[in-house]
Amino acid sequence: MDTVTMSRALMGSSLGFHIIFATLGVGIPFMILLAELIHYVKKDADFGLMAKRWTRAQAILLGVAIPSGTIVGVMLALLWPGFMEIVGEVIALPFQIEIWAFFLEALFMAIYVYAADRLTPVMRIISVGFVALGASASAVLITDAHAWMNTPRGFRIENGQILDVNPWAAVFNPSVWTTASHVLLSAYMTGAFAVVSIAAYKLLRGQREERERKFHQKALFLALFVGLAMSLGTAFNGHATAQMLHEYQPEKLAAAEGLFETQAYAPLAIGGWVDGESQRIIGAIHLPGMLSFLAGNRLDTVVKGLNEFPREHWPPLHVHVLFNLMVGIGSLLIFIAVFALFVQWLRKRLNPWMLRMLVPTGGLAILGIETGWIFSCTGRQPWTIYHVQYTHEAATTADNVGTLFFLFLSLYLFLLVVTGFFMRLYFRKFPVSVDLQKGEIL
Repeated sequence: MDTVTMSRALMGSSLGFHIIFATLGVGIPFMILLAELIHYVKKDADFGLMAKRWTRAQAILLGVAIPSGTIVGVMLALLWPGFMEIVGEVIALPFQIEIWAFFLEALFMAIYVYAADRLTPVMRIISVGFVALGASASAVLITDAHAWMNTPRGFRIENGQILDVNPWAAVFNPSVWTTASHVLLSAYMTGAFAVVSIAAYKLLRGQREERERKFHQKALFLALFVGLAMSLGTAFNGHATAQMLHEYQPEKLAAAEGLFETQAYAPLAIGGWVDGESQRIIGAIHLPGMLSFLAGNRLDTVVKGLNEFPREHWPPLHVHVLFNLMVGIGSLLIFIAVFALFVQWLRKRLNPWMLRMLVPTGGLAILGIETGWIFSCTGRQPWTIYHVQYTHEAATTADNVGTLFFLFLSLYLFLLVVTGFFMRLYFRKFPVSVDLQKGEIL
């Protein structure tokens, strides 16, 4: 492979690995905060214990999220020097503020973990609230730079010189709020469904004391409610994202739906794959007018097709599959959550087959996050900065990127295995049954 392709592969694998821990690092603190609030309001010790145990998991995840995030930062500088030259002058501000957000998160995480037994309930809520705030702020600030790559503002380039830099215009670019809210909602959703998976798995495993079963049931239904709410929020935000793409990145929207000809009453294509030669989608179900509705809230909204743009500016047509995977997973999670809550309301308990259906939801949510990020970044190609800088202009010309790719891929696989091993080892050594017997709460 050429250097640009290998640089993209290395950067993509680094981001794909880090995004797992970064997303859970936003979603889990939100769940901890909710558990602390319910514990305070209801005086239910089980929710205090949930907060304590989820904090232990969060600490292990942070041990991988921090170095993997550092690696991503180093990769940006090493693999994309042309891109970083513009970033340093135009959009450095959110990266600088993100350091303070991370400091806030780390400081109050230390207070919450090491001094929790000496804090009042209100102070514990304040501490973990700042942890959740810092984690969410970090996500928003990093996402801001990504949004700017899609809708760049706050500068112009003339004769290779960067002029008229306005950092605040860059920060508040047109897609920042839509993109940032989508990232936050999907992170909270993923954290919730991670808890759903674990609680459902625990309820499926053998005979347990009634006290322990109630504990896992409470965790399951708290997470199901949060997961459903955030999934619905993500879906509504997706509608706003489609409208943003329609206005600012019409090529990406057209590629996502395999639309070649500009038209009103444009159909939404569900499933199938795009054939670029015949310019049609094979094996898809078409919903007439629904793409136009997504783009402009009207069935007669005119949506631009790919043929409006030079062929060399088309995104890869496989983004249609990525888009369908992302939307399909989100829709499936909404259906599963609604169905599980309905069954619980109707029968007052979940059967083993229902619990088995809930176990993979955490993995599905992470897969949805991954496909969403790949779609967003791949759909911007061939640009690193949309309509400003091509990807090949941003990439390094150094050799041996392929060697680095295989070395880091091996490292990421090793870290995934080790993280899973120590997570399992820790919680087997300190099972919830022991904490329940001790009556431990934060």
